[in-house]
Order: sequence, then C-alpha cells, then structure tokens
Amino acid sequence: MRPASDFPGGWPPAASLEALRSRARQLSFVRGFFESRQVLEVETPVIGRHGVSDLNLDSIPASLSAVPGWPDCGGWLQTSPEYHMKRLLAAGSGPIFQIAHAFRDGERGRRHNHEFSLLEWYRPGFDDNALMDEVAELVCNWLGVAEPRRLSYRGAFQQYLDLDPFLVTDSALAHRCERWVGVDLAATLSRDECLDVLMSHEVEAALKSEPPTFIGLYPASQAALAKTSVQDGVTVAHRFELYVAGIELCNGYWELTDAAEQRRRFEQDNERRRLVGKPVMPLDENLLAALEAGVPDCAGVALGLDRLLMLKLGTTDIADVLPFPVERA
Repeated sequence: MRPASDFPGGWPPAASLEALRSRARQLSFVRGFFESRQVLEVETPVIGRHGVSDLNLDSIPASLSAVPGWPDCGGWLQTSPEYHMKRLLAAGSGPIFQIAHAFRDGERGRRHNHEFSLLEWYRPGFDDNALMDEVAELVCNWLGVAEPRRLSYRGAFQQYLDLDPFLVTDSALAHRCERWVGVDLAATLSRDECLDVLMSHEVEAALKSEPPTFIGLYPASQAALAKTSVQDGVTVAHRFELYVAGIELCNGYWELTDAAEQRRRFEQDNERRRLVGKPVMPLDENLLAALEAGVPDCAGVALGLDRLLMLKLGTTDIADVLPFPVERA
C-alpha cells in the first residue's frame, strides 16, 4: 500500500500497510491471550443512554430519533464500555473482556484521537495487585519489554519531585506548578489540578527514561470508580496506571461495588462540573441498580490499544497507527 503522501487530498489512509498488519496481529494476540484464560469476549453499545460525569471526560452526544425512556438529547457515544460491562458482571457473566471503540470530545494530539480503540476487561476475585500481574503479562509478552516495577503515587512524587503529595500544602503545590502554567493560572488550580500538572510535566517526563512502571494507590480524591482504604495514615484509592517509555497505557481499579458510595461520587462529580461550567450529566440509574443488585468483587482495567501499537511500532504519533484519524474520517 502506497503512503498517503503519494496521493493528493485527504482520502488516503494515514497508517501504512505494515501498521494495519501489526494492528491485526495485535488483535489476534489479545483474543488468544484471553481465550487461553477462559475470559469471555463481549460487545456492548457504542451509543448509550448516559454519558459520564467525570470532570476530565467530555462525552459526545449522539442524536437519535425518539426512543422511549431516553433523554431528550438522544444518547451519548460511550467514553468506555465500563458501565455496560458492569451490568453484565452483575447478571453473572463471570470474567469478561471487550475490544471497543470509545469516544471522547476535545481530545486530539499526538497521543489522542476523538475515536480510539480500547481493551477493557474485568476479573471477579482479583484485586488491583492481581490485575497488575495480568496486565504486565499481556503487555510484556506483546511488546517484549521488561517486567514493570511498581511505585506508589506517593513514592513517585517523593522520588521525582521530592515532595509528599498527601502532606504538601496547597500553596506549595501551586508554587511548584508556576513554572509550568504561570503564576496567575497556578493560583486558580485546585489541589488535584496541581497534582495533575506535576504528574504530567514532571513524573511522566521522568518515566520516559525509566523501565516500565506501574503507579498505584492514588489519592482518594482521584478514586473515580475505585475502592479506597487507609494505608500509612492516609486514604488511598486502589487505582493504578502503567507507563511504558513515559506513555500511559492503562487505568485500572479494584472496583467500587457500593451503590450508595458510587451515587455520592457521581453527585460530587456533577457539583464540580457545575463549578467549572460543564453540563451536569444525569446519573446512570441502570449502573447504580446493577451495583445494588450485586456486582461481584472484582478488578477492571482499560488499556489503549492504539498507544500499545504505537509502542510496538516505535512511533510517537497516533495517526501513524490509525487508518483514518479524525482529520481523514
């Protein structure tokens, strides 16, 4: 297949034929990995009744003709298959995985496309540590990289920034961010926003030259859909991310299964959205009902397949592994 540069206009695919072949091999590898472990492949809707309330994610509305019981907006392209997969878990599916297309507005860059491929799986009976073992096996076998080391969020900040993210004052955090975002903006950032700035600009930058690394045990304020516990005198979230060559590959949780606590977090998300002028998102009552009915104790993870392929092929631009990134869609 000839490169896109050989053709005028925007119709040719961006990815090379070799990239397309490697993507096909990757999909085959993933399916074989889970088949050998008797994890069931499932499919869930791309368009759902609800979007997500997470402040950092912007769902894309999907306009449909009138559907009984659906909101006036018609629905949302799903940012991940998580909510529907948890409903399957509550119904007794057992361990499941999905290769899904996910959609997030406002995300375009060398590592982001509005539409992307996501591998998501759930393991009843696993905690975050057990799931990290399985993530490592999949990633290491495909990429041929070293076994990831494990650092706590606290340990990473202490090692690379020489500060404790749980004990440092808000003013000291804001001051540390000034070199990256300027004095005026730093003064307006919340504590978690400051931590995110430092994670992306300093911790992730340092991890580019480090071996593969799991970062775990995030601050409870960043728990999202993860369980929390008290460790070393602070409340932490049982959440982890894997970085390879400084690229974040996945986000995993020892999953929260308490419906009342999940409702409280959704409502808290919406309050934060109000404060910054983002639309309030109706709560997904079907997910909450599934949690009430009993999602089994489990761990789950979402892994970016496009980024995984970028690492396999040694490219730094997601367009190199997509047949048609958004500009050519």
